Order: sequence, then structure tokens, then C-alpha cells
Amino acid sequence: MRPHPFKSDAGMRTSPWIIIGATVILLITVLVLAFQNIQRDRRHMNEVLQAKGVALTRAVEAGARSGMMGMRWGGAQLQRLLEETARMPEILYMAVLSEDGIALAHSDARRVGQPLHSDRPSPVLPQGVEENHTVITSADGHRAYEIQRTFRPTSPSWRSRQPSAGAGMWRHGPNSERLEGPAERQEAPRTIVVGMDVAPFEKMIAGYVRNTIVMSAVLLLMGFAGFVSLFWMNSYRAARRSLQDTSAFADQMVTHLPVGLIATGRDGRIAVFNSAAEAITGVQRQAALGRNPDHILPERLCGMQKVLDQGHTIREQEMACVFARDKIVPISLSATRIVNEEGQFVGNVLILRDLGELRRLQAEIRRQEKLAALGGLAAGVAHEIRNPLSSIKGLATYFAGKFSDGSQERKLALVMTQETDRLNRVISELLEFARPTDIKRRPTNINELLRHSMQLIAQDAAAKQITLHQHFQAGLCLARVDPDRLSQCLLNLYLNALQAMETGGSLTVASEAIDDEHLRIQVVDTGSGIAAEDVDRIFDPYFTTKAKGTGLGLAIVHKIIEAHGGHIQVESTPGKGTRFGLTLACQPDTTGDAHDSIQHPGGR
Repeated sequence: MRPHPFKSDAGMRTSPWIIIGATVILLITVLVLAFQNIQRDRRHMNEVLQAKGVALTRAVEAGARSGMMGMRWGGAQLQRLLEETARMPEILYMAVLSEDGIALAHSDARRVGQPLHSDRPSPVLPQGVEENHTVITSADGHRAYEIQRTFRPTSPSWRSRQPSAGAGMWRHGPNSERLEGPAERQEAPRTIVVGMDVAPFEKMIAGYVRNTIVMSAVLLLMGFAGFVSLFWMNSYRAARRSLQDTSAFADQMVTHLPVGLIATGRDGRIAVFNSAAEAITGVQRQAALGRNPDHILPERLCGMQKVLDQGHTIREQEMACVFARDKIVPISLSATRIVNEEGQFVGNVLILRDLGELRRLQAEIRRQEKLAALGGLAAGVAHEIRNPLSSIKGLATYFAGKFSDGSQERKLALVMTQETDRLNRVISELLEFARPTDIKRRPTNINELLRHSMQLIAQDAAAKQITLHQHFQAGLCLARVDPDRLSQCLLNLYLNALQAMETGGSLTVASEAIDDEHLRIQVVDTGSGIAAEDVDRIFDPYFTTKAKGTGLGLAIVHKIIEAHGGHIQVESTPGKGTRFGLTLACQPDTTGDAHDSIQHPGGR
């Protein structure tokens, strides 16, 4: 049997650790993913700020290179450009610094001519570094993403040359020389600084962090709940599977119990009714379930309820009950109350055991013991009587010859002779009954044997206007019997049937296969029948209901059938007839011939 899942110590030790380990792995995974998401968001913020700052610095540089030609740095145009550009959202300040970090132009005009930061040195990039990005915290507590870019501004210069045709322009003066176009002159490097407010981005990042933490917590809780649910589901499935196995085992055990089992619930109605209970009571299971036992069980049986209500247990109490089939059934009853661990009433259990077969075996044993004793006694008595009986018959015959025909004395002598013959016949039957049955088995075609045996009584049946019917099943197996002894048995049954039909009727002899190893012979008459109280006694020696019967014919039939290892069953209804059934064993792997059912009116 599979062990119960909740009683496995190893399973109970390891399952919680599996959940804890899986939860820790899930926690580490969630934290790593959350950290990666936060880092990704920060990198994205830096990339956005960097891209925006670089774009602004390049725009200022481009404006300075293209639109400020001819101006000196620090002019009003550059100052206005920084002020207007600094109006954009998220820009804290913009400035153009000299080589020594002094603001040549600033988005806050008041800061022109001052260092960019009062609390730290002005950002001046080392030689060869054109761009730098950093996050700073100003004196007023603002955090800024600062981008510094170095470039060299150019300013125009004019130079003269000798005039040449079609080029340049002319300066009118005493020397009348032509001026060349503007030429770029490199100035000292400058630094463009853009400070952008990171508070909105940090606020957005903080929101992302909160969302990530919340989602991670939800994911962690869902994962933990999933693991716990999986554990519970596995435990539930194991428990359900174990319960199903236990239920199936209990159902099969209850169903195939050789005794009748009837159980009632708290409401007193039948909850369990197995197949053995069906066979004993004759009540179908579906008709019994859900009903009160008082409605389907005999009153005497249900009278045990008072004993059960008092808390007593009934053990193997024998009684005879009449169930639905109106047939008296001897049973053994055991009953008890069922209570749970809390002492609450759950129901009653009744166990019925059919004692019919036991009683039959007991009666058969008693009968065999009686027959053995009677046989021994009969054999001794028969031998002692037979010798003087022969002398009596001889003397009666002698005296009959001494008297003339028709005389009273001769008639009495003949009566003595006849009675001596009858007594000798009874002794012969008694010796036949007492003698051990010598069976010489051989494979026999039962249909041929039955056909031959019925021919022996055909004339007697015709004389009494009794119709003979034969119904032989084709292809029967060959029986392992003694043909002579079985014919003697059948003739006894036929003669009894003919004697039971004084005013005519029908005698039917049939053969049929029970299974591959057994066959049945049926002898059915429409005679006077046997009283119910006499059915169990007809096989007893010297029991007879006929005026001239010896009471040994059916006893010999029973003895012959038992010697063949067979069984004989009797069903009789007074005034309607009697049915004898003989069950015999087959010869292995043999079959007889095939004959159709035929009917012989009057035995012909």
C-alpha cells in the first residue's frame, strides 16, 4: 500500500526547505532585476541630460562662431543669447568662461565678471580635454548636471593688398589700395558651461525606483504565494490520491465481502449495501440505498435497534428471517454502533451471514452419519433375514403344491410366497443401499444415455397417457460417469414421476451445459408434487409418501449422484409438479454429438 503523503517524515522535512530555498532564489533574482532596472534608468537619465547639454553647448558654440563674427566676447549679443537660452525648462545656468574661470557671459547678468561657482573653483578643462560632464551640488542645495565644453572662438581681421582686377574692394584714400576680405584670427580658448536641473529627473527616477520596489515586492509575494500554493496543491493532490486509493480499496473490500454488510448514517438511512447483502435479502442495492432499514428488512432484524441504542454490541446471533423473496433464510447477525473520536454517533453497521449452506452441510453430515450407521445395521439384518426367508419361501411353495387349485389353502400358500418375494425385494434394495457404491467411470454421451433410458419407460408412459418430451442441447461435453449406475438413477426418477401422474401429464427430460466443465440433466413432471415440509426428507432412507413404496429409491439416487461427485437439486410445487436437477462433471476436452429437440407423443 502506498504510504500516506502526510506521514512521510522525509517529505515533511524537505518540503518547507524547498519552499524557503525557492523563495530566497526568487528574492535574489528580483533584487538583481530591480537593481538593473534602477541602473538602467539612471543611465538613461544621464544619456538624456548629456545629449541635451551637448546640444546646448554646440548650439552656443555654433552661434558664437557664425553669428558673432566681428564681435568681441562678452558683448551684449552673447549675453542675450545665454539669457534667452537659459529660459528653457530644466536649465539652471549657462556661462562662457575665460581661461582663468571668469564668466565672460552668464545667463544671470549679475554674475558676469565673477567666478562661475563661489564655493568651488571654476571648471577649467585640462589641456587636450574638450568636454566634461559632472553632477554638482550648489551652495543653495540644488543638484545640477554640468557640462563643460572648450572651444576657441575666432574674430575677423582686415588686411590690404595691391589692387587686382575683379577682386576684393577698394579703400579710398591717399594711397588708394584694395582691401582683402575678412580673415579669421584665433583667440584664447573659452569654456561653455551648461548647468541643468536634475531634480525632475531624480524625481522621475525616484518614481521608477518606487514602482520597481512595489513591482518587485508584488512579484516576490506572488512567487512566494505560487510556491506555497504549489506545495499545498501537491499535498492536496497526494492527499486526494491517497483518499481515492483508500476509498477504492474500501469499496472493493466492502463490495466483495463474503458476508452481507449494511451500514446506516447519522440520519438512520442506509448508506452501504454490498452485493452479499443483495444476495441474502433479495433487495437491489439501488433500491436499498437512502431508505430506512425498517422498510426493507424484517421486523425481527430491525428489532435489534433497541439493543444498539443502549450501546450494546450484537455478536453472531442466529435467527431465521423472511426477506423480500418470501423465503426463510437462516442468518447470523452481528451489529454495532459507530462513534467517532469525539464520541459522536456516526451510524450502525449490520453484518449478515447466510447460514443456509452451513445448515445444509450440517444436515448432510448428520445424514451421512445416520446412513452409515443404518447401512451397517441393514447389511447385518439383511443377511440374517435372507437365509430363513429362503426356507420360508421353499416351504410355502411346497405346501402350495400339496393343495388342489382353487382351494383356500393353496391361495394362502401363494400369498405367503408373494409376500416372501416382496420381502426379498426389500432386502435386496436394502443391501443395494448398504453396499459401497462401485463407480466405473468412462466418457459417456449423455444425450444418447438419456434417449436410451427414456425408451425403457415409453410403454409405461403410453399406458398412462403421459407425454414424453426430450430437449437435448447439441454439442454437450462427454460426461465422466458410470452409464449403468446413472441409468439406474434416471429410471428411479422416471418411475417416481410416472407414479406421481396417475391421471396423465407430461414428463420432460432435458440436458444443458452449465460451463466448460459441468452439465445439467433436468427431469420435470407435472404430477402431484411434494409438500414443502417433505422436500428436505425425500432422500432419507425409508421415507415415502406412497402406500407401496419402500423409501429407498430416492436415497439410492442421491447416493449414486454423490458417488459421481455431482449434486442433485429439487424444486416442487404441490399440485403442479416436481423438477429434479442433476449436475455432473465433464470429461476434459470432449464434446458429444448434436441432436435437435424432439417430442414423442405417448412415448412413441
